[in-house]
Amino acid sequence: MQTIRTVPPGRVILVGAGPGDPELLTLKAVRAIASADVLLIDDLVNLAVLEHARPEARRVAVGKRGGCESTPQEFIERLMFAEARAGRTVVRLKGGDPFVFGRGGEECAHLRALGIAVEVVPGITSGVGAASAAGIPVTHRDCSQGVAFVTGHSKKDGRGPDWAALARSGLTLVVYMGMARSRQIAAALAEGGMRADMPVAVVQNGTREDQRRLVTRLDRLADDIAAQGFASPAVIIIGEVVAMAAADSLDSLAADGARQAAQG
Repeated sequence: MQTIRTVPPGRVILVGAGPGDPELLTLKAVRAIASADVLLIDDLVNLAVLEHARPEARRVAVGKRGGCESTPQEFIERLMFAEARAGRTVVRLKGGDPFVFGRGGEECAHLRALGIAVEVVPGITSGVGAASAAGIPVTHRDCSQGVAFVTGHSKKDGRGPDWAALARSGLTLVVYMGMARSRQIAAALAEGGMRADMPVAVVQNGTREDQRRLVTRLDRLADDIAAQGFASPAVIIIGEVVAMAAADSLDSLAADGARQAAQG
């Protein structure tokens, strides 16, 4: 009698690669990367983390960055499913954390509905990592009892965060994907009652060797971003906590920005 061989089911591991510094990768993430047969790599992942991958592992770039041409999400999901169904271990490497503006929830739901086993390995999200690297606590018991992570990118139907409610909340606001709409965001917060001189920081390439930091105020945010040539990937941190960073750090940021503007 002929023996029918079946392919063992594969799996998908969504791995948070952290905000940029490869040394911030977790031990669990390192083990997941080392187990991969196929690696699907987001654009914001520091490629230095691939030193933990096996040489024979297939590596596929599936870049997704705001304002740039992106790999269609449907293609990524189809590829994960096909590779896992073929019995392979697929590691989806994402910048930051898979469940913080990483579409990890969508991917989990899609794959589990198709019977694919999915595991999630958390990572340090840029809203925390970049702020800490810039010397800014996102919470402080004297001036901020909470933090809200929000997207500056509106949906296709035009809906976005309720900026007026956020302006009244008293929370630290960490805005992802907000650089292109910084002027509109600042105006919406001001209309919601946030004061013009509210401290604001922009951290570009947070935790990486080429990190840049800008400290300004709400009413000057967009103009200072343009004047100093800041661009994505970056997070915008809005709130009293920005002033809690070490004074010498803030002074050095202004000096660095002036030097960079002069050199540019």
